[in-house]
Amino acid sequence: MRFIPLLLLPLLACSQAPVENTRPPLPEGPPAIPVESGSRSVSQAPAAFPETFEAGSKGAYTAAEEALGTGRWLLEDALIGTSEQDHKHGARAARLRGQGRLRMQFDAPAGVRTIRVSSAMYGQDAAGTWELWGSVDGGRTYRRIGQPVRVQGPRLLSTTFQAGATTTPLRLEIRKTDGAATRLNIDDIALEAARGAAVAGGSVATAPTSSQPGTSLPPATTAQADAVVTSRDDNMALGNPSGATADVNNPTNYLLVKPQFTIGYNAQRGTPTWVSWHLNRAWMGSAPRQDDFRPDPALPRPFYQVSRNSYTGSGFDKGHNCPSADRTTDLDDNSATFLMTNMIPQAANNNQRTWSGLEEWTRGQVQRGQEVYVVMGCYGKGGTGLNGLKTTIDQGRVTVPARVWKLLVLLPEGTNDLQRIAAGQARIIAIDTPNDQSVSPDWSRYRVSVDALEAATGLDLLSKLPLAVQTRLQKSADTGPIR
Repeated sequence: MRFIPLLLLPLLACSQAPVENTRPPLPEGPPAIPVESGSRSVSQAPAAFPETFEAGSKGAYTAAEEALGTGRWLLEDALIGTSEQDHKHGARAARLRGQGRLRMQFDAPAGVRTIRVSSAMYGQDAAGTWELWGSVDGGRTYRRIGQPVRVQGPRLLSTTFQAGATTTPLRLEIRKTDGAATRLNIDDIALEAARGAAVAGGSVATAPTSSQPGTSLPPATTAQADAVVTSRDDNMALGNPSGATADVNNPTNYLLVKPQFTIGYNAQRGTPTWVSWHLNRAWMGSAPRQDDFRPDPALPRPFYQVSRNSYTGSGFDKGHNCPSADRTTDLDDNSATFLMTNMIPQAANNNQRTWSGLEEWTRGQVQRGQEVYVVMGCYGKGGTGLNGLKTTIDQGRVTVPARVWKLLVLLPEGTNDLQRIAAGQARIIAIDTPNDQSVSPDWSRYRVSVDALEAATGLDLLSKLPLAVQTRLQKSADTGPIR
């Protein structure tokens, strides 16, 4: 579940603003002369964890590497805080703002079993959220470890992550994910092996030429004295629209559950009947578009494997259901959207104008503090692309749909989502468009009621809600503003 976003503290007059640091900011760019931090020379062997930040002297938020006690760290939109407003053990702690990050530029040796991080809000700032991410391939790819950590108040509290005794070297990154103007203190990052033995630090390591699979990072859980809440919700929280199952004997209604989205797949059509996902700011980052269209290895062997070549020369786009730009937290999340089980043959104007506009509008609502449950699909047979009307492509193995639809359930970020939806606190938008080149770029022209969409598709789109609530919410088409 996610958190209800707190209002930012009102900006104070310049004379009232707390001092950001006790020392003046350093100039941007690398120093002209190598700097020693404290009494330890940068060239000396780094000490074992915990990382206390006591050796740091970075006084500006500008992104730069810093030689700390355990090795070199990259601080982005982060500095070493020494003011009275910084909550710390000792004289220094890291301070992050916006979407600040702390990243190890070295690998801790294999065998990390436990990770502990202390955190608090800077000064009297409102609550914030951070996440711990790990890499086992020298920083090429990262996976989140455990759940997001919600920090409230000025007291340093320790969060413990169980890493499961990694069998490969591990490097970590702490990400402030709320994106707000509030500031966050991080201190005392401890890495322990078996029986509580401290893990050694290290020097700067370069990424290997051949990466290990990013999925080899062991799963972890967190336990914290403060509130810890999951910020990514169930991708199928609204229900299973077709009652799909993971049964190989059910090829027209096969269930594929992935971390990024859930699919009801029709192997006889070579397309999904529906794809369901959740979108909020926790899913949106800076990972680049991967464009690695490929067959889905999760499909059972008897099912035909649609590939990127299946669409070659067809006159139709490989149209995403869950968009690439909805999954940009890391490379793995983005890459998952290019599985061909997430694609339909979509007319270029429908995909690049109408649907693109709707997707951008949706992400704009998320940036304004909304969260969205999305279900998208297609139905019918026969669409008009750049080469005219076609009913199938790939020698009849992939059906071209006649219609493309989407259901959006928008509500402010918060918890107890189904209860809030049932109470009428959500905006529900259903869209049903023709899959052709003459479709209008104005997606709002194609708004319909959920009842009409269910009648056309044969699906049950809000099945997790009580029947009386479904009856009330599904009968009318949205007419709200879209600008």
